[in-house]
Amino acid sequence: MNNLYLAAVINTTFRYTTPVLFAALGSLACTKCAVFNVALEGQMLAASFVAIVANYYTHNAFISLLAGVAAGAFVAWIVAVFQIKWKVRDMVVGTAMNLLVQSVTAFLMQAIFGSRGTVQGFGMVPLTKINLSFLKFSPFLYRMFEDLSTIDYLGYIVAVLIFIYFYKTVSGFHLLSVGINADAADSLGIKSQRIQIWAMVFSGILCGFGGVVHAMGNVTVFAENMTSGRGFIAMGAASMAQSHPLGAIASSLFFGTALSLSKTLQGYINSYFTEAIPYLCTVLAITIYGVVISTQRRKATIKM
Repeated sequence: MNNLYLAAVINTTFRYTTPVLFAALGSLACTKCAVFNVALEGQMLAASFVAIVANYYTHNAFISLLAGVAAGAFVAWIVAVFQIKWKVRDMVVGTAMNLLVQSVTAFLMQAIFGSRGTVQGFGMVPLTKINLSFLKFSPFLYRMFEDLSTIDYLGYIVAVLIFIYFYKTVSGFHLLSVGINADAADSLGIKSQRIQIWAMVFSGILCGFGGVVHAMGNVTVFAENMTSGRGFIAMGAASMAQSHPLGAIASSLFFGTALSLSKTLQGYINSYFTEAIPYLCTVLAITIYGVVISTQRRKATIKM
């Protein structure tokens, strides 16, 4: 295999990893305080659409980023109100929100752009790319990191910051305590419901970043249901990482590789099969993870 071709595949992997990583971090932020966020998909899709609409009217990448992140946070806040404050079932709220966002974005796409399917062009601008001309001494490294946006790098920084927040700060310990026992946390004066709502909104912010980079990272485009299950893949990545922020980097890279391979192999294998690769990998990875965890628990029970 040509070295530059391999570098291009790795570059594609980084691009596909970023939306999954942000959503996975959002998922584990909720899981850590005993909230199951099923609406990751809807939060990402809303962010992608609103970012494209803002880009269409302003032609400004930063404003589009803010608009997309705000949309993800707003959807997450609605889910939090129903799920945490009004105690509606998480699966019902999350599924309903995913379907609602999918339908609303399709309707507004027709109303605003006068078209269905895909929106592209109109002078819309992509996210700012990092200039790595100093790597041109190595064509392999330059191609591997070529044209990655600032948000692509930000994802890894955020993962480290979340790790520090969870395990090195007092408020992070409060959040973890809510996940362990919310009633006990309440008895100590920790407002567990408020922490859970803020965790859900923070999850929406992270999904917002993921949705924006998905729509504006490489080619500035929006297509109906363009997230294509990445929110659910991110849930799998968070589970594989056992809700650990640094572990989420590794698991997201695994799924990013699967998404990259699905595109790379389309010229060699039937596209119907290659498009299924990321989802097959998700099912396989979660199955293996479940078996390993069950085995560990069984061994621990026997020792006791």
